[in-house]
This record gives sequence, structure tokens and C-alpha cells, in this order.
Amino acid sequence: MNSTGKDDSSTPAAGLHERRKADHIRINVEEDVAFKALTTGLENYFFMHQALPELNLAEVDTTQLLFGKRLHTPLLISSMTGGTAEARQINRTLAAAAQEAGIAMGLGSMRAAIEDPSLAHTYQVRDVAPDILLFANLGAVQLNYGYGLAHCQRAVDLCQADALILHFNALQEAVQPEGDGNFAGLLARVEEICRRLPVPVIAKEVGWGFAENTARQLAAAGVAAIDVAGAGGTSWSQVEMHRAPTARHARVAGAFIDWGIPTAVSIQYCRRGAPHLPIFASGGIRNGIDVAKCLALGASLVGFAGDFLRAAVNGGVEAVIDTAGAITDELRVTMFCSSASDLAALAQTPLYSRESRD
Repeated sequence: MNSTGKDDSSTPAAGLHERRKADHIRINVEEDVAFKALTTGLENYFFMHQALPELNLAEVDTTQLLFGKRLHTPLLISSMTGGTAEARQINRTLAAAAQEAGIAMGLGSMRAAIEDPSLAHTYQVRDVAPDILLFANLGAVQLNYGYGLAHCQRAVDLCQADALILHFNALQEAVQPEGDGNFAGLLARVEEICRRLPVPVIAKEVGWGFAENTARQLAAAGVAAIDVAGAGGTSWSQVEMHRAPTARHARVAGAFIDWGIPTAVSIQYCRRGAPHLPIFASGGIRNGIDVAKCLALGASLVGFAGDFLRAAVNGGVEAVIDTAGAITDELRVTMFCSSASDLAALAQTPLYSRESRD
């Protein structure tokens, strides 16, 4: 991954992108890439059960307004894939389901399509999902490797996105043999994109969370939202361990199996560091109860990756819709049993820690 940002489909880098994307899909579906001991931290929080909620379950409102679009439920299909024939089908399956379920969707890193325009169609889903809240996606570090406003705009235009995710994956880049490790001076480049790009920019980690000071820096730089993508779900250092070319590379990647800031902790860090921004929660979210906990901790949108990927690969559009529906049902019941009639009320509902419960 040492691109100059040129659109040249004949470069060795173009083939490398495709192989890496295919590896990532295969490894996520077939291998154990979870954290070993580190958890999301959500298991340490509880709602106070309300035996008399004084609500009608049928009237509990899970809708959310975000970036000018109303979601049926505050769920995000987190950024996963693109750049291969298999990824194209997965993205179209996910997008069609998101349209039906009324949820948001992020696309995988679009660098492959920027550097090889023949891969653009693997990210294009608007024909099956004209109304969804859709996020384009590029690696923030590429701004230090020749990328600029034009590349960001191309990613947005290519998929007709409502916003651009810039993902921050320092650890993943550090343990990839072909990784881009120059993150020096990156914040100023991010700030320039936030200032000049005509759509909102979302800062996203990929599984190790944001610290409070980082959230504060990103908010000052002008990002419109922060996706914490905390520790406790998929460990991308483990993914890279499974595709390591040598035993040494595998050892280094494997050493970081329990690195990162748990999702529950990172939500609170980001809420303090960026109190006026929407915070997205992702990283190891298991069900609608976890979704409710994230929203009560300060998130506005909650992302799932693996559950939706497996549903898309194994069951198609209907399986993804059913997964989203089940998570929403769990969220609604949690809200009902916590006396929260809507998401605004849920945001004001206190959580109790394991210590206080014991």
C-alpha cells in the first residue's frame, strides 16, 4: 500500500487491492478474528427494569433523523467491503436490505476504485437503495500519500454518497507488510478536507476506539461525526495475522490481539471530547440491548458489521432485513422495559454499572 494516488489500473497496486479485499472477506467469514480477552465493556452496564413502564409497546419510536435523512431505526451497516466481484454482490445485497429496513450503510474503503476505475461498479448501489443514508469511505492516511480533495470528491460522486468516512487504522497499517505508516501531520490534511468538501466528513476508527483527546482534535478539525469503532468486536490485527506472509509478521500482528479502547469507554471519551457531534457506536455490538446501551451512553447511531456480512453471504437480502428487524425488536423491547418512549428519552435514561448493581 504505497500508492501515489494515480488512476492506473495496470499498476501492481491495483491487483494487490483486489487480493487484499478478497482476503479480508474470506478471513472475516471463515476465521476467528475476535479479541481474546478484551471486551466492549457494555456488559458492565445495565438498565433499571421498569415493571410499570406506562408505555404502549406498539408506540415506542425508534426513528432517528441524521444528516437530513430519517432512519426507521438507528442502525448502520458498518463499512466492510468493495473492489471485487464478490464484494459488489455483498454491497448490493446490503444496500437493498438497508433500503427496505430504513437503515444507514457505509461502504468499504474506496481506494481500489479510485486507483482502478473498472472497480467503481462494486461500490455503486444507489439504483437499489435510492433513499438510504450512504457513506463513502477512504483511508485518512492516504491524505499523506498523494490523495487530496479531488480524490475525496471522486469517492463521494462515485457512489452518490451523503457523507464521506475517513477511517483511521494506524494499528492495521502498522502490522501490514505493505502498510502505510506515515500518520505525521495528518490532522491538518483532514481539516482541509473537512473545510472544502461539500458533504459532511465522518472520522471512523476500525476497531480500536478513539481517545478523548483525539475526539477533541477531530472535532476542532471540523469532522461532522465520529464513529468510535471500539475494541471488543473484530480485531483487524488478527485479520492481518491470518494473511501475514511470514511467521515474524504473524507474531507481530498477533501480539496486539487485545489492544484498544473498549467500545463503551470510547463512546464516553468521544462524548466528552466532542460533546456537540453525533457519535456513532460500533465494535462488538451483539444485539438490540447493546444498541440501547450505546444510545444511553451518548451515541446517535450504532453499527454492525459481521452480523450483516454473514447474513448477506449466507442468506441474501431477506436475511439482512430479518437481522435488522430482530435487532430493532430487541431495541424496542429494551426501551419499553426502561420507560423510554423514543430515542431522546433513551438518551436521558441512566445506566447502572456492574459495581452499583452488585
